[in-house]
Amino acid sequence: MRSPSRPAVIGAITVLALTSCGTGTDSGGGSVTLTIAANSISGGKNSESADWITKWVIPEFQKAHPNVKVTFQPSGVDDEQYKTKISLDLKSKTGADVIDLDGIWVGEFAQAGYIKPLAEVGGAAVEQWEGWSQIPQAVQGLGIFDGKKYGLPQGTDGRVLFYNKTLFKKAGLPEPWQPTSWQEIIDAGTRLKAAGVPVPIQLNAGTAMGEATTMQGVLPLLAGAGSEIYTAGKWTGDSQAMRDALGLYQQIYGGSGLGDPKLQQEAKGRDKSFARFAEGEIGILAESDYFWRSVVEPTAGVAPMKDRDQVVGYTKIPAKRPGGGIRGQDHVSMSGGAVRVLNPFSKNPGPAWELLAFMHSAAATKSELAGQVRISSRTDVNDEVLTADPMLRYIAEEVLPITAYRPGVAVYPQVSTALQEATAAVVSGGSAAEASAAYQTKLEGLVGGAANIGG
Repeated sequence: MRSPSRPAVIGAITVLALTSCGTGTDSGGGSVTLTIAANSISGGKNSESADWITKWVIPEFQKAHPNVKVTFQPSGVDDEQYKTKISLDLKSKTGADVIDLDGIWVGEFAQAGYIKPLAEVGGAAVEQWEGWSQIPQAVQGLGIFDGKKYGLPQGTDGRVLFYNKTLFKKAGLPEPWQPTSWQEIIDAGTRLKAAGVPVPIQLNAGTAMGEATTMQGVLPLLAGAGSEIYTAGKWTGDSQAMRDALGLYQQIYGGSGLGDPKLQQEAKGRDKSFARFAEGEIGILAESDYFWRSVVEPTAGVAPMKDRDQVVGYTKIPAKRPGGGIRGQDHVSMSGGAVRVLNPFSKNPGPAWELLAFMHSAAATKSELAGQVRISSRTDVNDEVLTADPMLRYIAEEVLPITAYRPGVAVYPQVSTALQEATAAVVSGGSAAEASAAYQTKLEGLVGGAANIGG
């Protein structure tokens, strides 16, 4: 499953099955066969991932492990279909031994008993792995559930505020711009409106934009108000943080003219917001680095801006007030991404861990990027490959250390829809308080009652 801003690697489902006894060495004449099955196929879905597995991972791993045979079984199905297949395999204690999952599935699989913490499966070698020191703690969170490491994170992303420097100059606003509170965002929007900017602020809202509303809008605002949507087994309901987040939507869309309500309700509203930003009609837009590298990218973007590097600014999302964000932070973000996990029912967990660790080594990570400038989970790789792109380096260095992730539990997609509906109610003219109360009612029905909802 891919979040709205993830690169294609997120959808790549890599699965490794150990099919014979052994330890990966030929101490007794035995051998181990590792089968890599991925939801990717050369020339088709996630082709780059399939090519990386067959042309780099397999030959390179076999060079270092001559008594290990690695084969690849490609496929190319819908991510949800693949998720179902993996679930059925693990439920029957069969199937793959190293599995590539979207991070949003980790908690769900852990709660079902389908996966276990890496160290419980792979042994002491897991905690001794050199890669942990290269993956920022916040990024490790992508594979952590209930405080335990279930998976190794792959590439990730981060949310920021993008702004048009030309429009900022027209409005007499500073550049570079780094707001320290929500009020400073509203103040900048007011100045942009006075300068004649058609859409001063674009904050994704409503159900038409789907998960983009939740990831680019509600969740960062909740984090900025000091709350996460799910923590310590409780969901955030009709709380002060929720009312604050929806209150900012009301300030932008509730008649102030700072945002365009119609954009939030159109089927292609998000795409139109991209185009309008590229055309110089939107002043501030909340998005992930996907917007920079795939939307306004000067040559191959969805809405290319030839002068992107000169015109588009980017800045961290502030907490409601300094120090008011989660973990006492001044600024916040949200990230998505994929992880690889170990099958707890593997007959050969040692070799499986060796292969998993190899696939997340610096050399493998650089090979998987295939020359593309993208954010990896490893600091050492990012230091090397992001030097040519200051924006992505900014995400890696400034944003990832303060980021957070969606809860990987089964009911989350339904909760996300309820959040989108709450923003839609505000955009349609309702109050933040009313929308938050209605959300609370829906949430109780989704998560088993008020006992599972926090303040």
